[in-house]
Amino acid sequence: MLGKSVPRLAAVMVSLALAGVGTQAQAADPAAGKAVFSSVCSICHSPQPGKNGVGPSLFDIVGSKTGAVPGFHFSPANQNANLTWDQATLDRYLQSPRTVIPGTTMTYAGLKDDTKRADLIAYLATLK
Repeated sequence: MLGKSVPRLAAVMVSLALAGVGTQAQAADPAAGKAVFSSVCSICHSPQPGKNGVGPSLFDIVGSKTGAVPGFHFSPANQNANLTWDQATLDRYLQSPRTVIPGTTMTYAGLKDDTKRADLIAYLATLK
């Protein structure tokens, strides 16, 4: 019985993939990401260069190394993480900061919504 179902299942999966179901069907929206930043991140972080707060400025963060924002005192965990804040790393980190960098002092538990996270990363990429 399973043998006959496998081709049908494969056809359904291909159709769903082509329709964008189960994949990111829409491009991330930096404007929506700015709203996420304002409501979730701006409590501790600034989008302005050189303006550190409780957390470091996130200006030009995409593509930079962990623990490298001038004038901010990072935890040893962040200083020694040796990661580059590319989109994939930011996605994992923003979902669960302490999983990606154990020992980080960032108290945020994580942004679980995939769309909001993608939008936020798209916004962060505009901060140049």
